[in-house]
Amino acid sequence: METIDYRLAFDHAPVGMVLSRDRTMIDCNQRLCEMFGATREMLVGQSFRVLYPSAVEFERIGRRMVPVLNASGRYADNRMMRRLGGLHGAFAGETFWCHVSGHALNREMPHEAGIWTFEDLGSRRAAKAELTPREREVAAQVMRGLTSKEIGRELGISHRTVELHRARLLRKYSAATTAELVQKLIAG
Repeated sequence: METIDYRLAFDHAPVGMVLSRDRTMIDCNQRLCEMFGATREMLVGQSFRVLYPSAVEFERIGRRMVPVLNASGRYADNRMMRRLGGLHGAFAGETFWCHVSGHALNREMPHEAGIWTFEDLGSRRAAKAELTPREREVAAQVMRGLTSKEIGRELGISHRTVELHRARLLRKYSAATTAELVQKLIAG
């Protein structure tokens, strides 16, 4: 039986992959480079911060994932990310919806080392509406199919506040229903 070249599998995986240490990218594959419009040299050694729309979101999501990684060692969500460069047909600064999932190698210190995957949900289409950080968080939870009460519990806000953000999202995306909103969010 032939042995599998794991480096080849990593390099050519159909999703973006990153090995991380202390929220810094220590290795990544070609698909991640394509997704974020960058070369490997532009990404390796950089904080994940460069891939987020803002430092505030980078910090908020980092804090939110710690208890989940502590409990299970795994984390996944849909979030808005930002393209870094203008390579591979990407536009630097363009935002897009991305499914991110990861595995902490040490649950007690979840940011110490991990393996992360990134899937572009927007098919290289920029997000059309300008969203606030909270609207992006609510939109990500809406895409998971959660109710306003569930989203409120998840984000630590009241369900009425969630409903206000959902109404703004419906208006910004000219969507009549939540199902239509989800389709438009995924499409960008």
